[in-house]
Amino acid sequence: MLAEIITIGDEILIGQIIDSNSAFIAKQLNTIGVSVYQITSVQDDKNHILKALSEAESNADIIIITGGLGPTKDDITKTTIADYFNDVLVENPSVRKNIEHLWEVYVKKPLKQVNLDQALVPSKCDVLMNKYGSAPGMWLETNNKVFVSLPGVPFEMKALMTDEVLPKLRKKFKFPFIQHKTFLTYGLGESSVAERLETFENELPKFIKLAYLPNLGRVRLRLSAKGKNRDEVETAMQKQTDLLLPLIEDIFAGYEDDISIEAMIGKYLTEMNKTLATAESCTGGLIAQRITANPGASKYFMGSVVSYTKATKVNVLKVPEELIEKFSVVSAEVAEAMASQVLQLLDTDFAVATTGNAGPTKDDTDEGLGVVYIAIATKTKVYSECFSFGNHRVKVIHKAANKAFEMLQKEILKK
Repeated sequence: MLAEIITIGDEILIGQIIDSNSAFIAKQLNTIGVSVYQITSVQDDKNHILKALSEAESNADIIIITGGLGPTKDDITKTTIADYFNDVLVENPSVRKNIEHLWEVYVKKPLKQVNLDQALVPSKCDVLMNKYGSAPGMWLETNNKVFVSLPGVPFEMKALMTDEVLPKLRKKFKFPFIQHKTFLTYGLGESSVAERLETFENELPKFIKLAYLPNLGRVRLRLSAKGKNRDEVETAMQKQTDLLLPLIEDIFAGYEDDISIEAMIGKYLTEMNKTLATAESCTGGLIAQRITANPGASKYFMGSVVSYTKATKVNVLKVPEELIEKFSVVSAEVAEAMASQVLQLLDTDFAVATTGNAGPTKDDTDEGLGVVYIAIATKTKVYSECFSFGNHRVKVIHKAANKAFEMLQKEILKK
């Protein structure tokens, strides 16, 4: 079973926004056994959209379209889809009622005709009710092919995809069983990991694939199995997992389970009823941002001090000025002091601190570009490690954040 995803909007093609919708849709389709054949982005142009729909129909069984359903004149997806199906737009009473409800309860402004016009849908479509916006989803079928049009607003699209589209697809089609298992590794590059796993990979069953997903400072290994019989797939996956783990024991940091390492850390802390604080210099709050992006972070994350300057380190974190004068701001001693001080300041069980030279120029230190010290503090100890992350500023910052999470996770798992 193949699918094609079509995203519509000039804003994608000029680089004004990133197409995150396709990634979400592809991942959701994959969970039910649908392989994505192609992802296409097209302009807000009728002929371009019609051509994309025609090509997608010849390529795939399921075509998911997202974008171009707004109330403005440049949003032409709905009328173009009606033309493609030789159909006309008619007002759907349920959609109109939903729009009126949204305006009355949330918008609290006069309802304009342009908004009411969003209740117009192709007469042949099944309406997918959008609980969070005025543009409905639309489901059409032809020649045993399914076309689904979804709004481009990410949270509206996601709700429709999970609540409406996937259940409808499961009801209409019989899909194979797919299982993924992702292993997080740190401390070894992609080519070195691949060399280590060459024999393992060559001996995998044909229905199981190994993918390497490198990121700054880490490599995710994803085993994917696909088959008709769920029990057989799960048994085979467990066997390969048992064979793989001893090969990566020294670099294995846990399973991703569709959540990030920072979300896993939050899960551990919540279960242990422990708390965390951060003191960041060269990472500029990135670690705190990634932690707080997860719902429920307030249960375990007490806060952060972004001590980007020497003055903040001294005046807020109370790092002794003589310590900085003796060892410089980029040093193990200062990193450890930052971690210890923020642990005390916010009264937490764990703390992580970063200080380094992200570039493009050095601070007043003897350390080179890309050198970062990362410290971990608990109520009984503090320690740090020194790393050299290269000379590219963005890479240095993100590698430092990734390494900080790796160190933090290892320390938490010791408890």
